[in-house]
Parts: sequence; C-alpha cells; structure tokens
Amino acid sequence: MTLASASLLAELRNLHPARIDLTLDRMQRLLAALGHPEQRLPPVVHVAGTNAKGSVLALLRAMLEADGRRVHSYHSPALQRFHETVRLADAPGSSRDIADKTLTDCLSRVIAANAGAPLTSFEGETAAAFLAFSETQADLLLLETGLGGRLDATNVVAKPLLTVLTPIDLDHTEFLGPTLAAIAGEKAGILKLGVPCVVGRQPVEALAIIRSVAATRRVSLFEHGQDWDAYEQHNRLIYQDNSGLMDLPLPALAGRHQIDNAGLAVACALRLGKFAPSEAAIAKGLARVSWPGRLQHLSRSGLAAVLPDGSELWVDGGHNGAAAAVVAQAMAELEERAPKALHLVLGMLKSKPLAAFLKPFGGLARSVTGIEIPDVSRAYASPYSPAEIAAAALAAGIYAQPAANLEDGLAAVAVRANGKPVRVLVCGSLHLAGACLTADQAAVAAAKRTGMS
Repeated sequence: MTLASASLLAELRNLHPARIDLTLDRMQRLLAALGHPEQRLPPVVHVAGTNAKGSVLALLRAMLEADGRRVHSYHSPALQRFHETVRLADAPGSSRDIADKTLTDCLSRVIAANAGAPLTSFEGETAAAFLAFSETQADLLLLETGLGGRLDATNVVAKPLLTVLTPIDLDHTEFLGPTLAAIAGEKAGILKLGVPCVVGRQPVEALAIIRSVAATRRVSLFEHGQDWDAYEQHNRLIYQDNSGLMDLPLPALAGRHQIDNAGLAVACALRLGKFAPSEAAIAKGLARVSWPGRLQHLSRSGLAAVLPDGSELWVDGGHNGAAAAVVAQAMAELEERAPKALHLVLGMLKSKPLAAFLKPFGGLARSVTGIEIPDVSRAYASPYSPAEIAAAALAAGIYAQPAANLEDGLAAVAVRANGKPVRVLVCGSLHLAGACLTADQAAVAAAKRTGMS
C-alpha cells in the first residue's frame, strides 16, 4: 500500500466518531454526490449471514471463473491488506486485487464528494469499491455485507440478481439485537421484492423470521434441507435438489463445515440463469478454491519451525461460538486420524464472546495461550488482554497462560510440548489470522534467504 492510499483510508476513519453506525442515509447521500455508481454495477449476488459468507463467496467465484466469467467481488475485513477486499475482474476467468492507483483514485473521489460530512470508514470504502466496480467490465458482482443486512452500507443495491443467506448466529448483538430472531431480521433485510434467495442451514428461530420476511416481500426461497442438500459420500461431495443429483469433488477447503458451504455455493451457482456455470466448471472451482485464514495449514518452514518435529500449525479467523464449534469439530476429526495434543494460541476482540468461543474446546485443547493481536487499527473494538484470555480459559477448565505476542506464544507451546509433536491452532480473530499469515510469510522468506546464503 502506498502512503497516498494509506493516508486516504486513515482520513476516512476520522470522519465519524462511531466506527459502526447503522443507517443508509449517509451512504445514499454520498452515492448521489458520486453520480450513483450503485446503479451502474453488473448483476449483483448479495450475500449476508453470520458465518461462512467469505467461504461461500470464494467458492462461488472459483466456480464462475472456472466457467470463464469475469467476476468482481467485495468482502470484509481484509486479512493482510485492504486491497484484497476489492477484487476486480480481469481477463475472462480471472480477477485481481484492486490496484493501488485505482484505489487511491476512487478514495480521493469519495472524500471529495463527501465534503467532510460524517461518514463511517466502511461506508466510504464501500462507495470507493462501487466506483471501481461500476467502471470495470464484469459479468457479475459478488457482494458481501459488512456485519448486518437491512442497514448495511451494501444494501443500497435496489434489485440484485440473487440474494444469499449463510448460517445466522449470535454475533454483533450490540448492533443487531440481543436475540437470534432480531439478528435474523436484520440479515434478512437484504431480501428484495421478487428477487429469489438461496438459504443455507439455519437455526429454526432464524428460519422462521427469514420465511416471514420472504412472504412479505414475495421472495421465492430455495432452502437447505427443504429444496437442496449437500453431503459427503465416499470422499465426494453429493449435491441434490429437485433437478437431480451432482457427484462432485470435495472442496479444497479444510473442515466438515465446508461441505455445507460448498453445497450453498452450488445452489447459488445453479440459480444464476444465463450466468450459471457448467457442472464441469463447478467441479473445477471446488477443486481449486482458495480462501486464506480459514482453517489454513501452514508449512513447516515458517512460524511452525519453532515447534517440535512432526508438529502442525493451523490458523483460523473464526471469532464467535458457532465458528468455534465447527473449528473444534475439525480439530477433533484430525485428532481421531492423527493424534496430537491440541494447543490454542488465542487473541480476540472484546466485541466477541470469549467464553462462548472457548466452550467447544473444553476437553479437547490441552492449553490456551492468550496473546495480543498485533494490529487492531482497523478493528471496531479493543482486544482482550492476554491475562483476560488466560483467566477465561482457566474458568473454562483449560490450562492457560498469557504471552506477549504470537512468537512468544508459539515458543511457550514449544516448551510445553517437551519435544513431542503437537497441533497448534492460532485463532479467535481475523485480524490475528492476517497478522499470523504475514509473520509466517516473512519467516518462510527468511528461511529461504538463510538456505541460499
């Protein structure tokens, strides 16, 4: 990132005292001043939910690009650099992170059009993304909401091609409401009159609200368990709906929860009309999809080098109880296949439910090492201290200790391992996951330089 784009992003962060302030008024005013780029977007697939939005978006993009489509996409937050949140279609079947020159130009125009009025950073960034999307040719735009739906800055698109609701759970309760029903109502706010919606696996309470909103807006729902299903059979992904059955490769993403995510992406792909990819392209997309920071296994040549031989280092950005449950299940399945003591290196923001996150790891994790998240400059809350994390883990019945940072945390686990292979999971925050990937890449590069010298 250049100094210019970094400075513009910082300027956006200073335009509103509250980083999260859900309303569409500011966004609508700004887009009008910019000449309404949201009205010049390619056909939009709008995705909301609590968990799996990014995975479903990555899976769907991989399928469409395997079919030769030009696809824009927008997601948040960034793992390592802001540019990755705005992905622009390139040649047919490929896309790239927004170029710094394009980003700087779009941010400058947003700030000029806003003329110093109150604006959250997400609103400004989304408006800049809309400018870039509206001025670059593409077949489709895969558009992920921020944290809500009804009042999310992305919900200014009047008539998307398709809407998608991934699994909904308790998260961001201070902004979306204290109950699952309230949160589902906010997420279902992306449903538009007459626009079909594909629905992933949902709790009963959330599904009831989704159905109620859909009936009011004359939305045709295509529901998991009712209209489509996906499951693993003989190491293959079986997708089934009222049109028949598809025998596909498993997604190239770790964790049993990715079976549901892949099925949801297939259900979406098949409902894109003239843009629907072929079965061969769907299979190719499943096999080659990549989504960093989600149950990602890191190589032994990076940060994992400090651990005993035979150890594994994993990183995941999930940060709520539901995400912890699926990650814990994946770790338990690894334990069944290749037993190794599991140790968590954990950093979390105070807006996230620490006790709920730790609960699924009870009886599974041998230890928790609480650490600071290296960079929370783009976060919407302050982090728990390492001591607070350690105290919560001890209260949950897991041995715990604090450490100053990621490297110290891994070193502490290495000492605790006493020469035996261990399985280490860095988890609790997408901000931590991004920092871990950056540090790992630096460690791999340093190891290569040392090997060459």
